Amino acid sequence: QVQLVESGGGLVQPGGSLRLSCTTSGFTFSRYGMNWYRQAPGKEREFVATITSIPGITNYADSVKGRFTVSRDNAKNTMYLQMNSLKPEDTGVYFCNVYLGRDPTWGQGTQVTVSS
Repeated sequence: QVQLVESGGGLVQPGGSLRLSCTTSGFTFSRYGMNWYRQAPGKEREFVATITSIPGITNYADSVKGRFTVSRDNAKNTMYLQMNSLKPEDTGVYFCNVYLGRDPTWGQGTQVTVSS
């Protein structure tokens, strides 16, 4: 059974940092690109970052470019999102997903709140 579990969210002040993890099981992690999305209250889910399978090419939404870094550890079947210089508008539930077929498989999400 495919599972994606996000963790690492929390409450942080503006300018602070968090590192999110997406731990996976049930598929050959190293063979698939992985994605981060987020959903702010009252808004649609939006793309944040993506990382391909080997060699791990990355791409980011313009709103997070230069502040967020996506990475992966294929030995641990885990993807990460290092978030620096956080802003209140980064608040939301952060999800990871993977496309094993036509439709994505999602994790349950982890809440990130940026507030003073």
